[in-house]
Amino acid sequence: MISRLILRIIDWYQVRGGGQRFFAVECNFEPSCSEYTKQAVETYGAIKGVPMSVARLKRCNQPDLVHKIDDPLPLPEETPSPSPENIEHV
Repeated sequence: MISRLILRIIDWYQVRGGGQRFFAVECNFEPSCSEYTKQAVETYGAIKGVPMSVARLKRCNQPDLVHKIDDPLPLPEETPSPSPENIEHV
């Protein structure tokens, strides 16, 4: 429920112009901070995704940056499926 609310707020923010309209700044990162937050909440949920996006926002400290910094969302680590070699016999 919280995740859906956060995602709706992000959609509202992005549709209306994002950082350029509300703060007169352009994001230093690719994807933008709002898109990163959206991806983080969709992938990890609100409890883990919001702190990830706050950490990303804290790194945004170069207002005169010429080139965008490529900083994609880290993908969740895949858990290996149990194979016969990995199963312990008791």
